[in-house]
Amino acid sequence: MRPLEEAALLRLNDWLPKLSYPVRIGEHAQTAFALGRMLDYARGTGDTKFADLLASKARQFYFGDKDCPLAYEPSGEDFLSPCLGEADVMRRVLPSAEFARWFQTFLPQISPAKKGAWLQPVVSPDPSDPKLAHLDGLNLSRAWMLEGIAAGLPKGDKRLPSIMATAEAHRRAGLAAATGEHYEGGHWLGSFAVYLVTKRGVTRTP
Repeated sequence: MRPLEEAALLRLNDWLPKLSYPVRIGEHAQTAFALGRMLDYARGTGDTKFADLLASKARQFYFGDKDCPLAYEPSGEDFLSPCLGEADVMRRVLPSAEFARWFQTFLPQISPAKKGAWLQPVVSPDPSDPKLAHLDGLNLSRAWMLEGIAAGLPKGDKRLPSIMATAEAHRRAGLAAATGEHYEGGHWLGSFAVYLVTKRGVTRTP
């Protein structure tokens, strides 16, 4: 796999500096999701130059964002949350205290007073439909992103109980749907479930 890995790195290092705007969708091309996975790779392999490029692009794209419209989610075929995906990558590049301040501006609707009412698990209306089955994956990705966001906040942050309760609700819903009964979800939901239960990428920010 090393030649393929090297080819991907070469192309990404050439292409990312030219990317002027992020892709803010809930499917495969979401920029925030990709940056987060690449940052995990770069730090895991000790590629500091690549990690610095990724962190710089995340700051360029998202640092000035505020009031993300979480209530507009999900779209009908999402398996990723645009708002949570953005927060999940920013907790990787900002120190904990700075991330807490940024997160308050970015998602002010998440407060201790609202408990879990700000985000509820979704239900796929037809798990045998290739696109509608995406919603089962959305529960899984929301759960791991929420756990990552929690890991990036200071330990005493008052939003943590609400965030973790919401993550647990999505975890239960997502894992219950990862049955393999239908190929449309069975061929990929397992990878999302493994990512969640192994806590891959869930580490505290510097």
